[in-house]
Parts: sequence; structure tokens; C-alpha cells
Amino acid sequence: MSEGATEAPSPATQKVTDVSTEPSSRHKWVVLSNTTLGTFLALFNSSVVIISLPAIFRGIGVAPLEPANISLLLWTLQGYLVVTAVLVVTFGRIGDIFGRVRMYNGGFALFTVASLALGLTPITGTAGALTIIILRIVQGVGGALLMANSTAILTDAFDISQRGMALGLNVVAGITGSFLGLIVGGIVSAINWRLVFLVSVPIGVAGTIWAYVALKETAQRHPAKIDWWGNATFAVGLVAILVGMTYAIQPYGGHAMGWTNPLVVGSLVLGVVTLAVFVGIERRVEDPMLHLELFRSRAFAGGGMANLFANMGRGGLQFLLIIWLQGIWLPLHGYNFIDTPLWSSIYLIPLSIGFLAAGPLAGFFSDRIGPRLFTTVGMAVTGLTFFALIALPVDFGYPGFAAILLINGIGTGSFSAPNTSMMMNAVPSSRRGAASGIRATFQNSGFVLSIGIFFSLMVVGLADSLPKAIRSGLVAQGVPAATADHVASLPPVATLFSAFLGYNPLGTLLGKALGTLPKATQTMVTSRSFFPHLIAGAFHSGLVVSLSVSGLLCVLAAGLSWWAGSTSR
Repeated sequence: MSEGATEAPSPATQKVTDVSTEPSSRHKWVVLSNTTLGTFLALFNSSVVIISLPAIFRGIGVAPLEPANISLLLWTLQGYLVVTAVLVVTFGRIGDIFGRVRMYNGGFALFTVASLALGLTPITGTAGALTIIILRIVQGVGGALLMANSTAILTDAFDISQRGMALGLNVVAGITGSFLGLIVGGIVSAINWRLVFLVSVPIGVAGTIWAYVALKETAQRHPAKIDWWGNATFAVGLVAILVGMTYAIQPYGGHAMGWTNPLVVGSLVLGVVTLAVFVGIERRVEDPMLHLELFRSRAFAGGGMANLFANMGRGGLQFLLIIWLQGIWLPLHGYNFIDTPLWSSIYLIPLSIGFLAAGPLAGFFSDRIGPRLFTTVGMAVTGLTFFALIALPVDFGYPGFAAILLINGIGTGSFSAPNTSMMMNAVPSSRRGAASGIRATFQNSGFVLSIGIFFSLMVVGLADSLPKAIRSGLVAQGVPAATADHVASLPPVATLFSAFLGYNPLGTLLGKALGTLPKATQTMVTSRSFFPHLIAGAFHSGLVVSLSVSGLLCVLAAGLSWWAGSTSR
């Protein structure tokens, strides 16, 4: 056990209403299986929409790449992630007070109801998009309740000799859910967009009933006053930062990005100031939402920061690889743009295989020799794979690409479960709900921040060379100079989003002007090979910048893991 694992009970924590009971051998496996299902479902729904956005927007009759609709696209993608990042700490702390199982069960039920409402919504057009965004936020509240309390419940059920193994299986299930969401989303959205949400309902109903019937509260509850000001300032501060990062990747005032947008600048400043106020409140309030003394533990603080940086690097990788495959590699290898979302998820399978292979083993062996070796080496290996990807040509050979993905998954899997175990072992049982929420906040915030950071880095890399490449390529095919200039002047983010959504990029960007061109020119500029060859050089420039930052973030996470693990057994 690391520093911070014991503490003198405060008057609030001395008031215990439930007597802690030693979980039975059978019950702990029930806990593992149900919380693993809950974690899987929460992270499955964080990714299933990514691949299904074109079908969803076609189903409700909205064109997502029109300037007025870009924000609808982003919030459909980001709303669930933002709300889970913001609420998990609050819900974890409330679980410490009122019961973790109670909060977890409520999350399962709310998540299931929201999923059903999403699949059955009859509203179309802009109102339909707004309805989906709102219901995704409600679904995210349920997901936050699941994520905030599942790790704490699992930690309560297993002693330290088996905790790494149990957390390893739980973490692997979650990451598997995020990868499987890409594949399932591609399949069911081709049938009907409503199935993207309805596919979770049977699992949610079964999981909810099972949780209410089988899970028992084995941890002591520690009644305390709700820290309303702490909760409010934390939520406002984190939401402001995440909103600022979201709008920063949208064009503004003639600029390719929105970093000069007063809304972005104001949101980021408001977020930083409000979080500083939050820290001041937590230092003075009697029953704080977030016990800052948890961060006195090197294992908890270092492990949390390593988790944040690891997810910033890994989140960026997911989006970069999807754009690389869908915008360039798959079309060059004969795949239609509309089919690329599904096939990109299939070609990324080695990443999840590596994770599945390494995660449980790392969790098992970290119980015996400690987490430091696994977290440090895992992140170092992951960082090296980013630099290996840089060395590949844009039109790579798949076996080498697959091998790098496999090693990346092994590195990430070796890190994730031991990192979770190290953080949760570093806190007393009365703080496990809040600690679980903090861990999930680091994870989810890292993923959301990565979207803004890596889209920005990619656009910076594309800004100089992409417009020139598009203009010269179109003019060479007989497209009028005025039309070519218009397409070349469009923000690079529009090109990235069109590739990301599985649209024919030039068919989308040319719009009505495409119909005015000769048939031979139309055929050429919308062919599978024209666009990939056109942007390959510019894309590689952006790729080098983005992957280099991802690699450095993972190396930093490795260093923090080594530092954090110095106090773990």
C-alpha cells in the first residue's frame, strides 16, 4: 500500500450507517461480471456514435458538414464524453456518502431509458439533432454513474491479492467496448440508424435487473454534507475548458481554427479561474467533494497524471488512424468512401487484440510484483510505436502497420490495469468512490482534450501545403480556377471531417459546382485514388506533428508511472 492509504477519520467519516461486510467468494465474482458489463456498455456507447454519424444525420435529414451544422456534429460526438468527464468525480463522492451500489444501479437504469429514447425519437431536422444531443447527455449521466462507482465497488469486493486481476478484466472490457463500438456501429448503422442506440437496450435491461437483484452494498457509508459549491465550480470549470477545446477546432473569422474566437478564449480563461476557485473551496470546506489529501500520495497523484497523458496520446491516435485509413489508405486499396468507416474499424482490430492479450496478464502479475514495471514499460513501448508509425509511408504495407498496432495495444494493455490498481490501492476505503471518479475524469478528460489538441495539430500541419495541393490538383484536371480556389480556401478541418465521416471528400467539398464540370472531370476528381494522392504529402506533414506529440505524451506518462510506482509494493 502506498502513501495516503490510511488516515485519521474525520468526525464526518466516523458516522457510519452501514456495517461493512466481508464479501462472499461468490458475490465478488457477481460484482466483477456485472460491473464489467456496465463498464463495457458505458465505453461501447462512447465510440459507437463515432462511426455512425453519417447514418444518424441522414436519418434525421441534417447535412453535418454545412457550416451551420458543424456544432451539431461536434456535440453529437462530444456531448456524451464531456458529461461523463465532468460528473464522475461528483457521482463518485455521492456514492461514498449514499452508497455506491445504489448510485451504480440508478446509472444502469437511467442509461437504459436514455438509450431507448434515443432509438425511438420521432423528431427530425435541426430539432432532431438537438434532441439527440440532449438525450446523449442524459445517457452520459447514466454512463458517469456507472463509471464513477464500478471501479470502487470492484475494489471493495476484491482484496489486494486479486484486485489487479479483477481491475484488469474490467478495464479490458471497457476498452474492448470502445473498439467493438466502432465495428458494431458500422454494421447496424448500415441497416437503420436507430439500431445504433437500440442495440444497447437489451443489455441495459438485463444488466439493470441483474444489478438490482444481485449486487449488495458491502462498503461502509460515510454520511456527510453535499459540497454544493465545490460540485458547482468543478462542473463549470471543467465544462468551460472542454467547451473551449471543442469550439477551438472550428473555423472562425477567416482562420482555419477557432483559437482566436472570443468564446474559446473566454471559455478557457473561465475554466482555469473557476477550477482555481474550486481548489480554494476544497481546502476550506468541512466535507469536500474532492479530498485534496489524496494527491499527497505519490502513487495516486502520479498515477492520475500518467492516466491523463496516456489517454490524451491514445485518444489522438484513434482519430488519426481513422482519418489515415478512411481518407487515404482504404480508398487507395479499392474501398469506396462510404464503406471506409466499417473497414477502418476492422483493420484496427490488432490494436484491440494486443490490449486483450496484455491487459488481464498485466493485472494478474502486477498483483504479485507490483505495478511499476508494467505501467512504465507499457507506456514507453506505446510511445515508441507512435514514432514507428511516423516511419511508415502514407501508403503503407498492412502487415507492418498491423504489427505496430498490436504492439501499441500490448503497451496500453500493460499500463491500464496496473495503473488503475496502483491508484485505487493508494486510497482508504472511505474515499474509493471519489478516487474512482477522479480516475475516470482523468481518462475521459484526456480523451476529450485529445480531440481538440490533435485536430489542431493536424490542421497546423496541413495549413500550408494542403490548399496548394488541392488547387494545383484540381486545376490540372480542368476545374475552373475560381472553383479550385474556393475549395482550396475551405478550412482543412472540413476535409478532415469529410474523410472521418466516410464521405467522398471532393464530392462533398465541391458541392453543386461538381455538376457543372465535364463528366470525365467529375469521374476523375471523385475517384477513389485522386483525393488520397492529392493530400498524401500534406497529410504526412500533419501526421508527423501529431504522432510526435502523442509519442512524447506517452513517454511523459511512462516517467510519471516510474515516479508514482516508487512507493508501491
